[in-house]
Amino acid sequence: MGKNENSMKRKLSGKFGGYLILIALTVFSWAIFKIITPGNFGSLSNLVTYFESSLMISAGAVGFYFVMVMGMFDFSIGANIMLSSILGSVLATRLGLGYIGLVAGCIICSGLIGLINGILYVKLRIPSMIVTVGLALIYEAIASLVAGGQSATLDSSLRFFGKMPGNLILAVIAFVIAYLLLNYTRIGTYTYAIGSNEFVAKNMGIKVDKYKIIAFMISGAFFGIEAILTMSYGGSMVAETGMASMSRNFYPTMGCFLGLAMKKNGIPIQAIVIGEFFLQIIYYGFVALGAPTAINDVISGLALLIIVTLTTKVVKGEIVK
Repeated sequence: MGKNENSMKRKLSGKFGGYLILIALTVFSWAIFKIITPGNFGSLSNLVTYFESSLMISAGAVGFYFVMVMGMFDFSIGANIMLSSILGSVLATRLGLGYIGLVAGCIICSGLIGLINGILYVKLRIPSMIVTVGLALIYEAIASLVAGGQSATLDSSLRFFGKMPGNLILAVIAFVIAYLLLNYTRIGTYTYAIGSNEFVAKNMGIKVDKYKIIAFMISGAFFGIEAILTMSYGGSMVAETGMASMSRNFYPTMGCFLGLAMKKNGIPIQAIVIGEFFLQIIYYGFVALGAPTAINDVISGLALLIIVTLTTKVVKGEIVK
């Protein structure tokens, strides 16, 4: 009984410490930018805007965590969101299917993209980043064809998920589903097992390739939710080619790195959600300062490195996450 109590105390202490670090970083970042540029940053209305932006990214990032925790990457995120958004808007507006077309189109399209990514990665036996970079070019071309060379727009009557409370409801549903899948299903158990040691997982009888494909499918479906939120918030999507869509890869990936850093604290999903808000505060802080986007990316990258360094223990030359 004593061992169980001590274990529970350590878990609670770890979670509390993780929350404390994330919240402290968020408040500290807000305070710094508020002091530097008080006139156009950090008001209550501004914070709502930052939060809404983070919701869109977090909804996809919590699904992407299933891929990243296995040690895989996906460089087709932006192309996935772009193609799914355009297809969803076409079904909803041009074909008159309304919300059913928007929701089903985005999620099914993204889920299929995840399935294709997973199958090709498993079958071709080459690094996931190479597979997904090549596929991103294909998805961008398809998005351009679907859009018909023009910007895809979503009718104003179909933008419930672009503002409160619609975006919050959909995002919370995504967070809850991700949390339940990760902590209370076989998928979550096997995901962690494969991520910890793929060789041991195979010896335990886990069908590694099958669950890698499932991870990509889950990731894709969650990026479909992000596509719904993105299209509803902006109201339009332009089909980009030449790997221009890759700019959308940055923040979901950053959020997942925060989730991985906080995995040992037992709060990876929560860390992604809070972390994306923290990253959006940094982004909008530099926007308020009028700083170039490149400077913003550099500072965000440095912040991530610092967080990972502070939240990762090194034991006998091995990194323990």
